[in-house]
Amino acid sequence: MEIRDIEIFLTLAEELHFGRTAERLRVSQARVSQAISKQERLLGVALFDRTSRRVTLTPVGRRLREDLQQALDLLQAGLARAQAAGTGQTLRLGVFGHAGHELRPLLDAFRTRYPGSDVQFGEISGSDPFTALRTGDHDVNVLWLPVAEPDLTVGPIVLTGGRVLAVSADHPLADRGTASLEDLADNHVVDLGPQAPEYWVASMVPTRTPLGRRIPRGPTARTFHEILSLVAAGHCVHPLGEIAARYNKPPGIVFLPIHDAPTVQWALTWRSTADNPAIRALAETAADLGPISI
Repeated sequence: MEIRDIEIFLTLAEELHFGRTAERLRVSQARVSQAISKQERLLGVALFDRTSRRVTLTPVGRRLREDLQQALDLLQAGLARAQAAGTGQTLRLGVFGHAGHELRPLLDAFRTRYPGSDVQFGEISGSDPFTALRTGDHDVNVLWLPVAEPDLTVGPIVLTGGRVLAVSADHPLADRGTASLEDLADNHVVDLGPQAPEYWVASMVPTRTPLGRRIPRGPTARTFHEILSLVAAGHCVHPLGEIAARYNKPPGIVFLPIHDAPTVQWALTWRSTADNPAIRALAETAADLGPISI
């Protein structure tokens, strides 16, 4: 059975309509019918039940669809790995702070699967999360979700974790050992500026508490270290991914777990028009490995 005939069978098994299958594959409807008839003659069994009104898979057809889809997925994955390995490409991966340390299992698996390929880290600023992707300075970024940019593709989730609230060591909350989202309404949080879309910032730093109280913003900061400086000086508090507390122990700052904050999910994200075999190979590796819990 030829690869093209397998593709026709699998597409018809999904569409259950000869016309839509032909349109989707950009072939004639007669070509679809010929391919299916050829497969049924070869196998000696009907794969589809056809009437003037509907097309359905036979039990044999359903089983063949499962088997062929698995085989085709493996074949395409193997070709993608070979193509990615052949490029020997080094991807520029944008991360926040020390997130690269947590991604070590993913990067080790990627380098093992695709010899000759590698990853170098670039820094992302929370005040400008997308520009480096759009200019090509970064090939892929690891960004907290949601990312709803029409020119960007969101790939597999690679990290999950909780949130902490950074407060100065002499802040009234510092001795409590934990914080809640309601506490934010009694304090100022950092304003990350106009380059970061409001929907994206609000998913990490909400504008209102669960009870609807407004969370005041300001002063402005552009980098992680500027945020920490403002917090240490007592000018504000600020929510961060808990990875910040794992790798940073700045004097004068306490990180409090935010017990009622939802889990943060971080996903591979890239410019859709820059999609290439190396990016797809990294995304496939991430999907196979699954999210890493911080």
